[in-house]
Amino acid sequence: MEAIYARQSVDKADSLSIQGQIDLCQQHITGEVQVYQDKGFSGKNTNRPAFQAMMEDVKAGLISKIVVYRLDRFSRSLADFSNLWEELQRHKVEFVSVNETFDTTNPIGRAMLSIVMVFAQLERETTAERVRDNYYQRTKLGAWPGGKAPYGFDLGKIADGTGKQASTLIPNADMATVQRVFDLYAQGDWSLGQIARRLNDDGIAPAGRKTWDNVNLSRMLHSPLYAQADEDVYIYYQGRGANVVNDIADFDGTHAAMLVGKRDRSANKYQDVKDQSLSLANHAGVISSDTWLKCQYKLAENRRLGGNGRGKHTWLTGLLKCAKCGYSIKVNKDARRYYLVCSGRSNFKLCDVSMGVRLEDLEASIAVELDKQLAQCPDTIAQEPPKITMALAEIDQKIDRLVDALAQSDDVSIPYINRGIAKYEKERQALLVQAAEVKPKPVKPAGFVFDDLSFEEKKIVASTFIEKILVEGDNVEVVWKV
Repeated sequence: MEAIYARQSVDKADSLSIQGQIDLCQQHITGEVQVYQDKGFSGKNTNRPAFQAMMEDVKAGLISKIVVYRLDRFSRSLADFSNLWEELQRHKVEFVSVNETFDTTNPIGRAMLSIVMVFAQLERETTAERVRDNYYQRTKLGAWPGGKAPYGFDLGKIADGTGKQASTLIPNADMATVQRVFDLYAQGDWSLGQIARRLNDDGIAPAGRKTWDNVNLSRMLHSPLYAQADEDVYIYYQGRGANVVNDIADFDGTHAAMLVGKRDRSANKYQDVKDQSLSLANHAGVISSDTWLKCQYKLAENRRLGGNGRGKHTWLTGLLKCAKCGYSIKVNKDARRYYLVCSGRSNFKLCDVSMGVRLEDLEASIAVELDKQLAQCPDTIAQEPPKITMALAEIDQKIDRLVDALAQSDDVSIPYINRGIAKYEKERQALLVQAAEVKPKPVKPAGFVFDDLSFEEKKIVASTFIEKILVEGDNVEVVWKV
């Protein structure tokens, strides 16, 4: 039996229809024929239903010849076609391409087939390279490179320096929601989850999805497309190793910025920007540099904390370690009780320890010891107001970022960075003076009962006093920090 294979990814005025392909292929059929056709499928891979059915018939020995209108209807990948050609040869199946006017029944046809495939692959790779080069060149000039507009923007046009029209982003009514998200998250006491719930409760939907969640909020908050990019934004990205296209003097605090480049899917796509390029955009930023950077520092701190201490079953989460293998101990729950499991045993099969300690008894015992520790605290302590503490931590982050940027800077940006360090150091000293003026706040350890604390407060107290808790079988060793 002979076969005709036809494929068309999309209907186009300048492309031959599937029926037109079949009609041309019929002229090269000499016997019984079976037609296989895939409509709406790309030729970049072989995951096409009719194609797969045809290859199954080839393996079953039912097909003696395959006729296609053009080679790329069969496959657009040189590697795929090489494998397919070996399969066809193995089952003695002839191959005929109408458009390229060759068949594989003779040596010249087989040689021509290889040559055509090589040049087809070269053309595709060259085209892809031109598309990538054009994409990056557009971003360097500040134009929106293409694709769907981010949330809060519409696509538009703006005159560039040559009088031509360039693609740009224009804020729309959703930008008010963007501003709200940045303002809430920058305050410090709003989490991504809380903001998502508030937006969902208010009936505000994100683009392309029904509800807000941590993922789409994090993507928005990380994007420099919303920021009023000034010197601080320049230094922030330079300190993280990004390739900043524009000079620091161009970061005027008016225009937004774009971050583009190939990302390693196995790495944190927001954290690692060393192989990416930052350039100023031709549209204006909406979120102030100060607010945008506060959000970046908070996001970075959340990543640093990771999942440590997030357990919901016990306030000892993050402190429990297996004394034998050193891996963390997790708390599981069934219908009757909580029980401890060594993750080195359950996850990696490298430990054989069974935990005989009851979680309830362990918590009760450590709570008694923590009460003793709290009773030894001084009667008065000087406490910095929370706002001063947060402001000092934020300034320290900014100074660290400037120091990182200084190590990678050129002569042009060094004066800007030094000026920024001096500014933040002056602010830091002023805050330290305020903190020194705070009067000691009396506390009463005798009335401070550990069991009266909330679950989260117990976590904080436990992690403050305890380094780790080593458990093996029925034995427990608490390693204290004090």
